[in-house]
Amino acid sequence: MDLKEMYQLWLENASEDEDLLRDLKAMEGKDEDIYESFYRELKFGTAGLRGIIGAGTNRMNIYTVRKATQGLANFLNKKYEHPSVAISHDSRIKADLFAREAARVLAANGVKAYLSRELQPTPVVSFAVRELKTSAGIMVTASHNPAKYNGYKCYGSDGCQMTDVHADAVYDEIRKVSYFNGDIKVADFDQAVSEGMIVWIDDSLYETYLDRVQEQIVNHDICKNSGLKIVYTPLNGAGNKLVRKILDRIGVEDVTVVPEQEMPDGNFTTCPYPNPEVKEALALGLELCKKTGADLLLATDPDSDRVGIAVKTSDGYRLMTGNETGIMLINYILSCRKALGTLPENPVAVRTVVTSKLVDRICEKFGCDLKVVLTGFKYIGEQILLLEEKQQENRYVFGFEESYGYLAGTYVRDKDAVVASMLICEMAAYYRQQGKSLDEVMTSIYNEYGHYLNRTESYEFDGAAGMQKMADIMESLRNEPPKSIAGADVCELADYLNSYSKNLVTGEQKEIFLPKSNVLSYSLTNGGSVIVRPSGTEPKIKIYVTSVGASHEEANAIADKMFSAMTARMGI
Repeated sequence: MDLKEMYQLWLENASEDEDLLRDLKAMEGKDEDIYESFYRELKFGTAGLRGIIGAGTNRMNIYTVRKATQGLANFLNKKYEHPSVAISHDSRIKADLFAREAARVLAANGVKAYLSRELQPTPVVSFAVRELKTSAGIMVTASHNPAKYNGYKCYGSDGCQMTDVHADAVYDEIRKVSYFNGDIKVADFDQAVSEGMIVWIDDSLYETYLDRVQEQIVNHDICKNSGLKIVYTPLNGAGNKLVRKILDRIGVEDVTVVPEQEMPDGNFTTCPYPNPEVKEALALGLELCKKTGADLLLATDPDSDRVGIAVKTSDGYRLMTGNETGIMLINYILSCRKALGTLPENPVAVRTVVTSKLVDRICEKFGCDLKVVLTGFKYIGEQILLLEEKQQENRYVFGFEESYGYLAGTYVRDKDAVVASMLICEMAAYYRQQGKSLDEVMTSIYNEYGHYLNRTESYEFDGAAGMQKMADIMESLRNEPPKSIAGADVCELADYLNSYSKNLVTGEQKEIFLPKSNVLSYSLTNGGSVIVRPSGTEPKIKIYVTSVGASHEEANAIADKMFSAMTARMGI
């Protein structure tokens, strides 16, 4: 079937959503619009689905959600005798609708759906899967993407995002399903509720989740009467209730919420790119910090699995990078738990390949076994599972990735901004008691270990032509790797797709025992490194630069030169 025939099929059959019908009629005669909407189907992977909301096979809509869910139901019915799924959503446009549609399809296929009554943070779905002992989980979210996006993230029975093997198996089932020929079963929602095939998740689950979060406290009662002043923004997302509840539980009394960003709003009108990594998204929070004199700004992304912070300095506020927050947290957790005698024997921490190597130095100091995994929090969750299988999960103390995702504890298997927000406030209160700001704490860590600067830049490639451009760039780098970057020789390269690393000085080549991933890494003779990878969820290529200098300014200048060299080499 060619694209125009596919478009006509949708025009004739996609009648259950007036917005889609309007979109379809608007693209009539516009070949480029039809092409972009129908040239491919959204691919289901370990991150599930993600795409622009709209009509077509390459868009997020009730029909692509139904098709994906039918494939998931077919997979689950083959694997389990009585399968069930936990489902929730964040504040994205149509997120609640997509969650209900997924529940309807599951119910029609004999798969019990546990559905949240209102939006919830992503880690709550991971928790619900484990607490309710469901076969899988679905979270309708596009994380920090702009408002025009939505997505559909799937979890396995362990509460981790689906592995490559299971995601591929689900995708195989999805591809067997046709949109409009009766392959997709859809139940009446109210009838499915009355028959017990759709069950509302009881509010007690969220209180149990908060209990488990609170168990991760390092220094009990440190926040009470600390005088800590917080400004918090949920960026119009799902974190508002649970983040504020956990801060109240631990005694953080002075919390001011950014009013314009407090309530759920999938249009994100005050922050077009609702990403705590982006300074513009924190502008209103920083203004409120200056008015209130807050010690700390917390900003959780729309699905509240990531958190960014700004800390008070002598002359304003300093935005901390994801690496810096993670470095402070792991240093705080390891040092305090060792002093308190609560650090387990042979503790384990986990970081991703693109996360700061300063973590390695801190772990070495405290005798902590550090695991390095591929980008994606599912690989951190997988390390917890491996420990759990040996009945050693208590050894896990902390895991994080540079993109503002953190997890202490094993109660969930995904990054969790609720526990991270709690620990950040606890850490701030602890050092405040010692007369130190978090700005001073980070500076002291750099003074002890050296100025490791980690910077990430993203480069967007929209549409079909953009996807091809990304593939061409990666192929060129793979076939003709750079011999030097910004004046420093490449001493080692690693290709995680072809599973090998090569020392360019000795010529020694080693196998990489990690799942295959389209990642290229270059280690330099000056101690720096460059990692290049296409995003798994967005039309972007990311460049991760590590530079080391005698000062922050020197490291920053070296990083600037490294980015210039790489973008010139890649033609972007």
